[in-house]
Amino acid sequence: MGHKKKLPGEGRLGFLFALPAVIYMLIFVGYPTISNLILSLKDVNVYNFARAEEQHFIGLANYVTLFTDPNSIMLRSITNTLIFTVASIFFQFIIGFALALLFSKKFPGSSFFRGATMISWLLPVTVAGLLFKFIFASSGGIANQMLMSLHLISKPVDWLLTGKTAMVAIVVANIWIGIPFNMMLLLTGLTTVPADIYESARIDGSSRLQTLFMITIPVIKPAIMSVLTLGFVYTFKVFDLVWVMTKGGPVNATELASTYAYRLSFEQFEFSKGAASANILFLVLFIVGLFYIRLINEEEEIM
Repeated sequence: MGHKKKLPGEGRLGFLFALPAVIYMLIFVGYPTISNLILSLKDVNVYNFARAEEQHFIGLANYVTLFTDPNSIMLRSITNTLIFTVASIFFQFIIGFALALLFSKKFPGSSFFRGATMISWLLPVTVAGLLFKFIFASSGGIANQMLMSLHLISKPVDWLLTGKTAMVAIVVANIWIGIPFNMMLLLTGLTTVPADIYESARIDGSSRLQTLFMITIPVIKPAIMSVLTLGFVYTFKVFDLVWVMTKGGPVNATELASTYAYRLSFEQFEFSKGAASANILFLVLFIVGLFYIRLINEEEEIM
């Protein structure tokens, strides 16, 4: 078959359609990103913020300080972010996948319950954060009342006032928020599995467990990879949930890379160090984003 002849002006027309998006990206993404990078290479703080002549260029000194200064908790914030992200994604995926398998079956009330599970994802994150702050309250919190009624604990736990339990609390809150996102994407992937494959497996005597691991998971592998990649991006940059619940405390136990960048910029007024911290977060997400784009391109080549 011959190549399709390109119409005169077709390339220019396509560029004109894309031009608004390009302008939007340059103004609202490109300019802030470049400005933040330049800011991180200077020494800008509350004392010289309004005096440009005193904002000296210091190169990568802010980045070096973040990782070498004893007063800096950059490494700890990155470690906390990784713990928070991995724990959240693991349970979000497991529970979301189980619910996707459940709601892929037709049973009375399935549509209602599937819609009801979306409530946690539709709620504003700040509202969800306040909700879980009350749930994990030391006195009168639902979590303590439930655990005490089941005789799993003998006295109330200070969930948000102790390091390890505070991390558990914000992870549980984020899991609750993210489950519907995982469920819906995986449920969409499950709809692409041909029904005759399951019928053939049933005739061959395959068990449900064998069907799950030998058919379902391999077929929806692209959807699984997309869910895990997007889940990492969304979770790694979480700010509002943690800020509402713990503000990075107690004693930096739940300080994430996002909250630390905010604290440096808007509480300690070390604007250049805050910009450097935000750029480190951006670099990690940029690398993951490139991986996701490569994954999408590989899927399109296979199709």
